[in-house]
Amino acid sequence: MMPRPLGLLFSLLVVLAVGAAASAQVAETQLPIEPYKAFPKLKFNRPIIVDHAGDGSGRLFVASQLGAVHVFPNDAGAETTQIFMDISDRVVYKDRENEEGFLGMAFHPKYSENGELFVYYTTTDAPLTSVISRFRVSKDNPNQFDPAYEEELMRIDQPFWNHNGGTVVFGPDGYLYVGLGDGGKANDPMGNGQNVNTLLGSILRIDVDNKDPGKNYAIPKDNPFVEQPEGARGEIWAYGLRNVWRMSFDRANGTFWAADVGQDIWEEIDIIVRGGNYGWNLREGMHKFGPSGAEASAELIDPIWEYHHDIGKSITGGFVYRGKALPELVGCYLYADYITGRLWALKYDYETGKVVANYALDSSDNLPVMSIGEDQDGEPYYTVTFGDIYGLRRAGSDSP
Repeated sequence: MMPRPLGLLFSLLVVLAVGAAASAQVAETQLPIEPYKAFPKLKFNRPIIVDHAGDGSGRLFVASQLGAVHVFPNDAGAETTQIFMDISDRVVYKDRENEEGFLGMAFHPKYSENGELFVYYTTTDAPLTSVISRFRVSKDNPNQFDPAYEEELMRIDQPFWNHNGGTVVFGPDGYLYVGLGDGGKANDPMGNGQNVNTLLGSILRIDVDNKDPGKNYAIPKDNPFVEQPEGARGEIWAYGLRNVWRMSFDRANGTFWAADVGQDIWEEIDIIVRGGNYGWNLREGMHKFGPSGAEASAELIDPIWEYHHDIGKSITGGFVYRGKALPELVGCYLYADYITGRLWALKYDYETGKVVANYALDSSDNLPVMSIGEDQDGEPYYTVTFGDIYGLRRAGSDSP
């Protein structure tokens, strides 16, 4: 295990109590809330992201894993979309190696002023290579990006095609956070999760508004591994992660949530803190992993919630609901399982550091949820492999 920088003990103690959360008695009733086709006249090819620009326009953006981004009004009657961006000629995607492709997109917090968005994709330029790039909207058309502009910020070599992570999201501090998997295959064969000398198996935090010498971004000076220990990558914010599939910040308090896809037995939900080590590949969920694994300790942060592969086998993370349409969901973290199609709303008590409820939502449609996003009002949308976008409504209702 790599040594930890000094000053992180307090952050660890803040979440030390979460290890017992999943074993506590929690409410697990089903809420009378169901998914519905939010835009029944629209169909997409492997929609992997749904998001808004935060510019007050009310538009929704849906990105395909193949490299095209659609834009359309947030209207249930929408019949057509416009192509906002198409970089499919730069993106690698194969059905049999489906963890590559266009994987992440984030609009700059000042998008209405600078028109910048950031994309994480697998590039055609080189094999097994992830790229994080800055793009800009066209000066003449708000529904079209500038095809002549791309500034590459980072290029990350991947040893295998799977476990690319891919989420990019801005935090309340204005920095860009990047979720990277451990590099792939099984068991983390290269030990990337516990190695802060590599970017893999980590969540990064970078400043896209400034540039360090030789970089198209800057490393924030308060990142935990800046100059300590020797050889560590300063971009790292947290590590010990297998393959984070979606992460988000609570709108109400800035708490950083991440869903980490498990391997053999356990799927997990984490609260991410500065410099935190989340245990992979020493632990899976709240359990020792393999013969060389580790028991629980103060240095390894356990998830706040886990579920067994008898229940689901690939977690899709979402966000903490702060919308208005469904008051019973306020403060709940929405998530799903890609394999079983189950949907949940997890209630976490920030004061006690414990999960108090894990409500089931109607999962009768068995939706293979790829991503969960929100519109500017905080209302949720689920993307599924067969091309539809779903919202949530009260069961039995004919309208959102």
